[in-house]
Amino acid sequence: MSSFSNIINWDNLFAKSNEFKQNKFFEFAFIEEFFNRDFYEKLYETYPKIDDTWNINSDLSKFIYYKTWNNIPTSEISSEGDDPSLSEYWNKFKRYAETTEFVENFRKFSGVGPVKLKKIMFMGYKRGGFQLPHIHNVGPSTLVLMIYFSKNWNKGDPGGTYMATEEEESSIIFEPYNLDNSMALFHDGPNAAHGVRVINKDVIRQGFQITLEGFSSTSGWSG
Repeated sequence: MSSFSNIINWDNLFAKSNEFKQNKFFEFAFIEEFFNRDFYEKLYETYPKIDDTWNINSDLSKFIYYKTWNNIPTSEISSEGDDPSLSEYWNKFKRYAETTEFVENFRKFSGVGPVKLKKIMFMGYKRGGFQLPHIHNVGPSTLVLMIYFSKNWNKGDPGGTYMATEEEESSIIFEPYNLDNSMALFHDGPNAAHGVRVINKDVIRQGFQITLEGFSSTSGWSG
């Protein structure tokens, strides 16, 4: 048995495969209980505190806190090796994300490939955080995974990465409200509009982004 067998609930992912492939405007899906719950709780308990050691990506279109693996530049491919500032559970998950098994399962789920791990980073929002709807369109085989680590999120509150038909909030077609052990993912492309509505409450949205792709591309920010 693989040493990574207790990490992800692959059945929950594959159950949404047809929905992902058949979405009308572009391919996306929302997965609940993505991690096996025991492992998720370890990741949740050791999620790094968003403080002044984090970076800020801010302009008129966004305000995002982010932390990269081993503090490597966001434009570079995810570094090999563990990050000693993080828990054993985060390092184990990162090592798993680099395996053939991990990326092959996402290739099977999505029909998009070939794929490999390109980039990982922690992404957080506090009061005032947001990202206007935008489209990357950086590569034909790019999958963007936004995994959430925020409990007791109120239904209807902003914070989850929404999907839209255009680069306007009025065109939102899906927005997740369960941000506890869930994931929004999409196949990047010319119609893959997404963003995060401005957060007006004193809350913290904890997230982790993984980018899987098979071709070189420019840097892109998701929510």
